Amino acid sequence: MEKLDLSKQYKAYYTATTKPALVEIDAARYLSIVGKGDPSHPDYAATLQALYATTYRLKFYYKAQKKDFVVAKLEGLWWFDEALYKDVSMADAPVRIPRSEWHYRMLIRMPEYVTAEVVEQIRKEVVEKKQIALANQVGLYEMHEGKCVQLLHIGPFDKEPESLQQLMQFSEANQLQKNGFHHEIYLSDFNKTAPEKLRTILREPVK
Repeated sequence: MEKLDLSKQYKAYYTATTKPALVEIDAARYLSIVGKGDPSHPDYAATLQALYATTYRLKFYYKAQKKDFVVAKLEGLWWFDEALYKDVSMADAPVRIPRSEWHYRMLIRMPEYVTAEVVEQIRKEVVEKKQIALANQVGLYEMHEGKCVQLLHIGPFDKEPESLQQLMQFSEANQLQKNGFHHEIYLSDFNKTAPEKLRTILREPVK
C-alpha cells in the first residue's frame, strides 16, 4: 500500500525561495486547533499534543481502510488584536507585541478524503482513551488564501523580522495590501534542528 504524501502531491505549496515572490494558493483542508499565548508556555505544547494525537489516530484509522498517508508538516496562522496594536507593522509585530498577546491556529494539512464525521469520532476516542481533553477542540478547517507573498526563512525564529521586512517592502513596491493572517509552514522539526538551520515558509495573504 502506497502512502499519500501531500508534500509531493502539492509540491508548490511546500516550496518557497529565499527572495519574496507572489504566489497563488489553492483551497485546502486541515486538522486544526486554536489557542493564545507564548509558544514557549506549556499550554502551547499541550495544544500541539492534542493536535498530533488526533492526527496520528486519524492516520491509523485510514490506514486500516487502505488509505494511509504521511503526516504533513506543522503549520500555524498567527494574529493579534489589530485595534489594540493598529500602528504596528508586519515586520515589527514579532518584536513589539508580547508573545502572550498572540493568537494562533495550528494546522496539519489533510487528504481530501478525510471527513468531519470521522474526525469527530477520532477526536472522542483521543479524549476518552488518551485522556487528552484538549482534543475536543480539534476539528477540520478549510482555508483558501488565494494571492500571497512568501519567502523561505532560514534561521532562528527570532530573526524572522528581517525576512518579514523583505515581504513588507515587496508588498509595498507592488501595491499589495494585507488580506489574512500571517502563515508559517515549518519545514524543519524545531525540536530536532539547530536554530540556524531551521527552514520556515513565511506567507502573507494579499490583495
